[in-house]
Amino acid sequence: MRIDIISCVPNLLDSFFAHSILKRAQEGKFVEVVVHDLRDYSVNKHRSIDDYAFGGGAGMVLQIEPIAGCIRALQAERAYDEIIYLTPDGELMEQKMVNQLSLKGNLIMLCGHYKGVDQRVRDLFITKEISIGDYVLSGGELAAAVLADSIIRLLPGVLNDETSALTDSFQDNLLAPPVYSRPFDFEGNVVPEILLSGHEAKVEEWRYEQSIKRTKERRPDLLK
Repeated sequence: MRIDIISCVPNLLDSFFAHSILKRAQEGKFVEVVVHDLRDYSVNKHRSIDDYAFGGGAGMVLQIEPIAGCIRALQAERAYDEIIYLTPDGELMEQKMVNQLSLKGNLIMLCGHYKGVDQRVRDLFITKEISIGDYVLSGGELAAAVLADSIIRLLPGVLNDETSALTDSFQDNLLAPPVYSRPFDFEGNVVPEILLSGHEAKVEEWRYEQSIKRTKERRPDLLK
């Protein structure tokens, strides 16, 4: 998989993709992540990429010409399955969506900034609009990082134990059950005996029951 991220503040993403699972995924050639500086596609000598909105109002708008230039340059090199715009008014991100995106080959993620992008970008180029929650960030970089992380960890070979991703919260519309590690006894708080029984079927039954219980308590909407 290849993920191209278009940003007007690309350095914000440097550290995020340089550590842990995401770093290993790139080193192992499971994914290629390329961040593009939108200012490289500015159409003026000042490298500006935003302007005032027609009709007035507060805030600046990312112009269509730099964005179109970057997307078209990328499309000239390869075909893309989705061109995604990270925006608060997009479709709410959920695990089912992420699962589907992890099966794609090449993705472009466009990070919004200021008051957003010229609507014509959305009309002409964007194939999918995604929101990571009902709140507003200073830019789409964090949202792109969240989406990319959730996709990359699902790619075959990225996690040492591939079954780990299959037991994450939301994979089956249930929250994950509680987990425990050493020591067995911490200040009188002990690990449930069933987890030390060695009886795999009973352990899985206990975990499923705990998932149901936790989901009912914390996210009953998932069971509807």
